[in-house]
Amino acid sequence: MNRTDRGSTAAPESPPAGEDFRAAMARLAGGVVVVTTWDAEGAPRGFTATSFCSVSMDPPLVLVCLARTSSSYQVFSECQGFAVSLLRDDQSALATRFARSGGDKFRSEDTAPTPRLFPAVAGALAVLDCAVHARHPAGDHIILVGAVRHVLPGRGDPLVYYDRGFRQLRRSAHPGA
Repeated sequence: MNRTDRGSTAAPESPPAGEDFRAAMARLAGGVVVVTTWDAEGAPRGFTATSFCSVSMDPPLVLVCLARTSSSYQVFSECQGFAVSLLRDDQSALATRFARSGGDKFRSEDTAPTPRLFPAVAGALAVLDCAVHARHPAGDHIILVGAVRHVLPGRGDPLVYYDRGFRQLRRSAHPGA
């Protein structure tokens, strides 16, 4: 049997139950980001995500996933660009604020502009200023692909989301271990 034939005779399986899949995905640690842009009226909009990763180094591309049920969905399905702020381990309250639907999430002391003037999280671990490269429907989410135009490095340790809660990385006593 060649590689393309493996599994072709197996009976189709139904997808896992929603809660089983959710529990399995809770076991995967992910970095926490806040994604921000401007709406058509010039108001800042944003959301917290853990479904974020780099896609390509040349050109530099990243992706983030946003639920279609999000109050920010319409804005991000139409925007031309956005900022991604990689959060530090002491920014969990800010992550929680941006994870909530609706309401005023932006405070002047927590916000700084990117080079292309998108609102971003002040003091983030890093900020990526992105132009929209592509959008792809994916089940109950949209995959937003950004072409990174500017990188603003910061300092600190990352905020991590694991097992349905924010966590801090424990540093090994032996670097590289």
